[in-house]
Amino acid sequence: MSLTPFGLEFDRAGPDEALAFALTRDPEAPFGYVVTPNVDHLARLRKQPELMGCYRAASLRLLDSRLLWNLARLLRLDPPPVVTGADLLAALLPVLDARAARVTLIGLASDQASELGARFPRIVLAHHTPPPGFEHDPVAFARARDFVNDHPAEITVFAVGSPRQEMLAHAVKETGQARGIGLCVGVAPLFAIGAIRRAPCWIRRVGLEWLWRLVQEPRRLARRYLLAGPPALVAILTDGFRRR
Repeated sequence: MSLTPFGLEFDRAGPDEALAFALTRDPEAPFGYVVTPNVDHLARLRKQPELMGCYRAASLRLLDSRLLWNLARLLRLDPPPVVTGADLLAALLPVLDARAARVTLIGLASDQASELGARFPRIVLAHHTPPPGFEHDPVAFARARDFVNDHPAEITVFAVGSPRQEMLAHAVKETGQARGIGLCVGVAPLFAIGAIRRAPCWIRRVGLEWLWRLVQEPRRLARRYLLAGPPALVAILTDGFRRR
């Protein structure tokens, strides 16, 4: 039985397929975007099902939770491959640099965007940082959406956190004006520039990257990981087990 938490269907693309999708898609094709839901996203969808449309409209829905994958396997469910936004972006950036590709970045401070540009100097980078709470400000939201439309790029990186990035990517798609691929990847660019240290590979493999990040950023992540996450995990796995 496939893992379809709260009705969200994941694509079964693995890391290589996801990378190939981003790199080989016709750059003149209408804008599409990739979402990488983790347990935090799913916990939010459980309470705010009105956000589901932003995920279902995505060109690719990739599971970004090794913890959920491990638990689903223990219950003999059939989870999709794990493809994290951080891994996907890390694989893409060197190729985009070699291509001297156009990339639009939504999010990050100006100095962080400059650091990304310095690390990948051949990328032609357009950068816009919306103000905090822009998803509740129609003018600021429209400005961010229009920035993407006005800066054609092979890849647009949405790094403003969930659900803002998924809402924005969906709004860009709805205009019908943009081209290329959008990646909703949260803090992944901060891993790429070393602003946040990522967990060692063995910690990621056993599904404890969330604990690593909690230790690094307890104030920001404690509520998300310790209060919102566990009930969502139980609900996801209970529903999957019953359907099986």
